[in-house]
Amino acid sequence: MSGRVVAIVGGGFSGALLALRLLRSRSEGLHVYLIEKGQAFGRGVAFSTRRPGHLLNVRAGNMSAYPDRPAHFQDWLAVQTGQPADPFSFAPRWVYGDYLQAELRCAAQSVEAAGRLTLVGDEATEIVRAGGRLVVRLALGRAMQADTVVLATGHGAPMQVVPRGARFASDPHYVPNPWADGALGRIKPDDRVLLLGSGLTAIDVIASLDGAGHHGQILALSRHGLVPRRHARSSGAPIAWESRPGETLSHALLRYRAQADRLTDWRRAFDGVREQVQVIWLSLSESERRRALRHLRPWWDAHRHRMAPEVAARIDTHIADGRLRVAAGRMLSLRAEVGGVTVTWRPRAHTSVRADRTEWVVNCTGPEGDPRRSDNGVVRKLVESGLARPDALGLGLDVDGDGRLIGADGAVATGLYGLGPLTRGALWEVTAVPDIRIQAQRLAAHIVTEAARTPQSAIAS
Repeated sequence: MSGRVVAIVGGGFSGALLALRLLRSRSEGLHVYLIEKGQAFGRGVAFSTRRPGHLLNVRAGNMSAYPDRPAHFQDWLAVQTGQPADPFSFAPRWVYGDYLQAELRCAAQSVEAAGRLTLVGDEATEIVRAGGRLVVRLALGRAMQADTVVLATGHGAPMQVVPRGARFASDPHYVPNPWADGALGRIKPDDRVLLLGSGLTAIDVIASLDGAGHHGQILALSRHGLVPRRHARSSGAPIAWESRPGETLSHALLRYRAQADRLTDWRRAFDGVREQVQVIWLSLSESERRRALRHLRPWWDAHRHRMAPEVAARIDTHIADGRLRVAAGRMLSLRAEVGGVTVTWRPRAHTSVRADRTEWVVNCTGPEGDPRRSDNGVVRKLVESGLARPDALGLGLDVDGDGRLIGADGAVATGLYGLGPLTRGALWEVTAVPDIRIQAQRLAAHIVTEAARTPQSAIAS
């Protein structure tokens, strides 16, 4: 095949969106291979769920795949339903997966993209350099050469609060990854459940249990006991973030917090910070970033990653009727017993210790970011080979301003890029659709420009 080849490892939202951008670039000599180990392209874990209770966490009016066409998803919804779509509604996630697949199919069938996209249903296991080229090795034995490789593997499995080698890690009453197929299937309707974490993953697990008819007691335990806040239908225009010369981040946040306290809706102040958060993050030193992670992150996540109003109402009902209890504290031990587990934990700001009995323990911590502990073999091997290195905070892979991976020697890895949550250490806010679509747009433009500067080559795959 004559032309430049771009191999995208990961066919979920990030990878599919980049493929869309490249196909619409009208760069005739650019061929795109989209590699996905899952059962469907354009969905990933987030948009594969079929539970009606799993709704988007972003309003329909802000879920367009295209930054320059903000109403695109909303208009698509209107066509599908035959009635005007509410920009403040929160669609089921599987519907958004349908949207992405429809866009990918439409782009692949367009005249300008004819023959330029190949969908590869396989798992990338390793990326190496050979003869000045990049080679992606696949689980089924195939190897393909590429001029450019983009890692778009999305969120990894949850961080493991129980080390993999620990005895309890293999206990039948412990669910290390609630997103694994059938992970929650053995929980009986009246079983007691301990959720390790109280963020959006815990909220999703509760929705899954509700959908399966579960009515037993649930304890959500996390260090701060914070539950995601709810979206408001309209909170008003964001208050613009203002940086003042010489002002520390702590003082600036105190100023904005005081401003939020004077508002009818705190979201206006928070959303003003949110719009500039990448700029703020880039301006911080490494020590300042570490401090923000240590002290600010739990509060940021609870206010930033909000629940759809319908989901929040259901959680409120569970708390009010006593079925759900959210507690702040530190887990000390998990002891397997006949038919269940005893968890020992210390409530926050207390010296006393509690012991609760439960039938199930479900790990609901956030996704693992550190590539050295990733469940994704291709990411770990890149670090082990030196082609990539973790960022200084262990949030993902180290990248430069264009998204190129940085190797163990500190040099930029030519032709090798990261996209989406893997680049969180560099940009912080690059985990949701509004952020990733801008990153994908910029990366696609960069790849097209680079391809135009480089002579075409014959590619064997």
